[in-house]
Amino acid sequence: MERMTNPMVDAVTTLMAYGTESLNRARQGMEVFENDLNTTIAETPFEVVFEVDRVKLKHYRSEKKRQAFQRPLLVVYALINRETMMDLQPGRSVLETFLDSGRDVYMVDWGYPTRKDQHITIDDHVNGYLNKIVDFVLKENELSTLNLMGICMGGTFSTMYAALYPEKINTLITTVTPTNFDTSEGFLHSWMKELDVDKLIGSWGNMPADVMNLGFLLLNPARLMLDKYNNFARNMGDKDFVENFVRMEKWIFDSPDVPGATFRQFIEDCYQNNLLIKNKMTLGGRTVDLRNITMPILNIYGKKDHLVPPEACNRLISAVGSRDARDLCIDTGHIGIYVSSRSQKQFAPEIIKWLGDREPGGGLSAWASAAQNEPDA
Repeated sequence: MERMTNPMVDAVTTLMAYGTESLNRARQGMEVFENDLNTTIAETPFEVVFEVDRVKLKHYRSEKKRQAFQRPLLVVYALINRETMMDLQPGRSVLETFLDSGRDVYMVDWGYPTRKDQHITIDDHVNGYLNKIVDFVLKENELSTLNLMGICMGGTFSTMYAALYPEKINTLITTVTPTNFDTSEGFLHSWMKELDVDKLIGSWGNMPADVMNLGFLLLNPARLMLDKYNNFARNMGDKDFVENFVRMEKWIFDSPDVPGATFRQFIEDCYQNNLLIKNKMTLGGRTVDLRNITMPILNIYGKKDHLVPPEACNRLISAVGSRDARDLCIDTGHIGIYVSSRSQKQFAPEIIKWLGDREPGGGLSAWASAAQNEPDA
């Protein structure tokens, strides 16, 4: 005769098992937390070679620099969050991969705006800071052009710059870069179209980082808050997991404010009026015409990006004047494109190959040949 089960007994047994499992996890977590944790980010050495106002230029020198790679790569991060995402930790660093390929990297550090920066515009960033930085790098390396890589909002600025100063740019790489803002894909674009910028900027002067972080969390609260911390609770006995988790949290909440005038112009000209892709945006009295971008361009974006969805990125290639223009869609999200183990194997190596193939007098084949002839290759 089959034994009858008692639902209440089964429920209590399940709860007890779950409680025991949770207690064991907590004990393992305490063991991890009682020992020293390495949660340092951005450990790659650099030198600050140029500085104006709050903006700094970091130079990362490759110890494997080869003649095939004469032009350095200038990386322009967004004003939101920090460029340290490119160097989260050894073995999980886009910057490290670039340097290992033999290419010097310059990185823009936008710093932390204060109230006195509230009137700084996109024009000031593109025609002012960025143009001075480009001229410095060109002069320091005795070159007439360089390779420019922009990330997210920094990619939008880089696109504007390449359209205004095409004679200074050898290649342009845009990554998770919004250029078409006429899309309802994702909550962010819908929210920004209805945002009353004057109320925000009128209250604070600059756009506070804490307000932006709250907004980003509300875009997907189940995944970005509940799932994330539940996953942490399940893995807090894993030292490597905890260290990586804390590194990411450090980066997420190391968020500068955005200068008020820049934030206003970015929302009104881009999100609300979509002027950039229409070739109707003006900076410093000059029209930003994307057809002036005739240098090789690689446009990379994430298939699962909830902040800058594919629709916000995939019109750029058809809008530029370059005949050497390529889209690359990677099956990942906005941040995962830089830090996930799968993307690490595709993202930076693809950029290295693409740049090498377009390096005058050298290229990837020359670099690979040189690497094979080295004693430690």
